[in-house]
Amino acid sequence: MSFDTAVPALKSRIHGCLLGGALGDSLGYAVEFDPITEIRRRFGADGLTGFEALGGGSHFSDDTQMTLYTVDGLVEALEWANSGVGADVNACLWLAYLRWLATQGETPDPAAPAPQPRWIDGHTVLHQRRHPGNACISGLATGEMGTAARPVNPDSKGCGTVMRSAPFGLVPHVTPDAVYKLSADAAALTHGHPSARQSAGIFSLLIHRLVAGEALADAATAVASHASSMDGVAPELPGRLNAAIRLAGQGIVTPEELVAELGEGWVAEEALAVALYAVLATLPAGADSSPDAHFRDALAVAVNHSGDSDSTGSVAGNILGAYYGEACLPDGWLEALEAPEVIRGMADLLVRVTTGEG
Repeated sequence: MSFDTAVPALKSRIHGCLLGGALGDSLGYAVEFDPITEIRRRFGADGLTGFEALGGGSHFSDDTQMTLYTVDGLVEALEWANSGVGADVNACLWLAYLRWLATQGETPDPAAPAPQPRWIDGHTVLHQRRHPGNACISGLATGEMGTAARPVNPDSKGCGTVMRSAPFGLVPHVTPDAVYKLSADAAALTHGHPSARQSAGIFSLLIHRLVAGEALADAATAVASHASSMDGVAPELPGRLNAAIRLAGQGIVTPEELVAELGEGWVAEEALAVALYAVLATLPAGADSSPDAHFRDALAVAVNHSGDSDSTGSVAGNILGAYYGEACLPDGWLEALEAPEVIRGMADLLVRVTTGEG
């Protein structure tokens, strides 16, 4: 890592990943439904490149909300484990997502259990409805706990699985196979299409490899290769990942070329591919490169296109935060971030249950 001789601590990577994702989500949410022509009209030829152009800040979306509820489900499962009691991790995640569903003003089928409230539920910012994904709402509203064998919404492949799945890669001392399975199983709670579940698992595996200290380009190549070799893989997933890596080798392309090659990001494998391209195409070559500059450059690529800008920005921010830790987060952007105390609070809970640090 040329940016520093010190390897980021796990605590820094956890905070960096969650805060970085929220920053990317917030920047992208400001332009999520705008075509690139409108983004250029509003912000100039380079598009939206920072919170300064937004008058200081922006809201984060359901992407950050669901990511934090993923953290909470994992924290609850780990709390049980640390007390010597085994828990069904996917059940804990399902209960967490049902509590998120309630924050959106939705009521699940009466057959669904009534989860007990937890610390996360008391924050009003998480009760704001920020364009939640249809499959996330409808899948949870069934009151059925989807599984890999019998998922709800069997044909849904939206990016609602990928955008919430970084936390699975942040849990230390878990095997790569377990990381992938936990993430893919949790995706089945709302989305049943193989690409939606497999994209979530591969994204979590990428985060896991970065947290373990692997170089960004090496980790990207490794997960793309892993996706290509999986039994029963949806072919569009390795296709998009390999296309992202190839395109990154060309450097920065226009937003129009980006969408033509990788898609708009509304479906799972496209969102992951666009984010992966953004962080690889802007990867600094110089020894004096700044993590902060890389974060800014990558997020500008990730959100400035005609597509699902908040999800592609969120995933890109997760990746860079897991790789660099908090060192990549621009101070001015953090000052503009909505409810950072809630995000840091959830990050601290995950640090505590995984490391014992206060």
